[in-house]
Amino acid sequence: MPTSVSRVVTASRVAEVVGTLTRPAYASLADALRLAIGDGRIPVDVRLPSERELCERLGVSRTTATRAYALLTEQGYAAARRGAGTFTRIPGGRARTLDRALTTRVGDDLAVDLNCAASSAPPGLAAAYQAAVADLPAYLSGHGYYPAGLPELQRLLAEGYTQRGLPTAAGQMIVTPGAQTATAIAARALVRPGDRVLVEVPGYPNAAAAFAGAGARLSPVPVGPQGWDLDLLESTARRLRPKVAYLVPDFHNPTGQLMSEEQRARAARALADARTVVVVDESHQQLALADRQMPRPLAAHVAAAGGTALTVGAASKVLWGGLRMGWTRVDPDLAEAFTRARLTLDLGTPVLEQLALVHLLGDLAPTLAFHRERLREQRDALADALREQLPDWDFELPQGGLALWCRLPTPNAAALTEEAERRGLAVAAGPVFAPQGGLAAWVRVPYTRPVGELRRAVEILAEAWPIVRGEGLDATSTARRRVRSIVA
Repeated sequence: MPTSVSRVVTASRVAEVVGTLTRPAYASLADALRLAIGDGRIPVDVRLPSERELCERLGVSRTTATRAYALLTEQGYAAARRGAGTFTRIPGGRARTLDRALTTRVGDDLAVDLNCAASSAPPGLAAAYQAAVADLPAYLSGHGYYPAGLPELQRLLAEGYTQRGLPTAAGQMIVTPGAQTATAIAARALVRPGDRVLVEVPGYPNAAAAFAGAGARLSPVPVGPQGWDLDLLESTARRLRPKVAYLVPDFHNPTGQLMSEEQRARAARALADARTVVVVDESHQQLALADRQMPRPLAAHVAAAGGTALTVGAASKVLWGGLRMGWTRVDPDLAEAFTRARLTLDLGTPVLEQLALVHLLGDLAPTLAFHRERLREQRDALADALREQLPDWDFELPQGGLALWCRLPTPNAAALTEEAERRGLAVAAGPVFAPQGGLAAWVRVPYTRPVGELRRAVEILAEAWPIVRGEGLDATSTARRRVRSIVA
């Protein structure tokens, strides 16, 4: 089970992470530590055990430990501090993990980045890439283009849908560089200028932007504390007959709502009757944090109602954002249009990443269990800190997903996020999630960072809140200008 960030990693923990050493032992130990620091099993900026402690716990010579730490330092994954010990680090520092399009304070080592609801990599990711490199030579004699994806990956993805109650053939799966690319392809394939597209508010801003960029007119349907406004969804579908509906039924971003079986059936009937193609985003579907039976895929309900659906998924939230792998399950009558639109954007996804995902999907349960437990601990710590330091804020504890959707007593979300940014915290205000304006009293606070960072983030929010409270500002345009992009 993941634990809160500590300033010291014990020799026992290092032994657990390292496992069995091979020859030469010092290189094997350094490699194991480097991978563990890189994928987060050993946190950054913690003190490693002394060489003596490590020797005793691992049963190796002092020379082995000394050479391993020296090699780790040479590679940039550790730094010796005189009189204090050897501390873990990442080559290039914190700024190397950030990007100006997603994080406003690049280069500031004190920044807490909650603008992006995405976690660090779980254990096993680096090993999957190593296995993928070993598999790669078998593909080098071909041209390397797989517009629909590697057949083995298509098969694994199709099996996953079939097991969840949505029978799927491998040929219905199209692999893309992330869920956002899949959504952009769907917009290009399905929408013409002036077409109506039903979207959720609040909702994922990059998806709304993809449909608007294709010339769509957006028709919002609210998602609130009780979930989707299905009365309005039904009347909108009946009255406007939108060409497409984009829905996130599984731990909705940003509210965390989960659409029930009954709600899915009702929405599917309304959209099928309107002949609306449903684009279902399942990026968070595997992130249930409570022991419960998940509803069947929304696409299964759409099929039962006689409608048509595309289902988008991705590895970024279940595994790691840097693994730019997404996919779309395409109903057969849309396969040609989707493939044609896809080829206007790119000719396929990198083979190495596909091979890594094949390895990860082959034994996903341990990785998923680790990720869920880590998110559960972080969610609870964030909620406790908010209740203690900002008791006038209101939120529901979600049963899955990646963020708390917090309602403020006054509509100062944009001013709050700007003040928080000045203090070293990047976080997204509600107006970012409303393509047509509003939500000035809401802020999204992801729980995707280590517990220590989340507690610091709440401290910053608690410092900033009294400064902006009472100003009555609805700085929607400011918030949109400040945040150029959001990752779900």
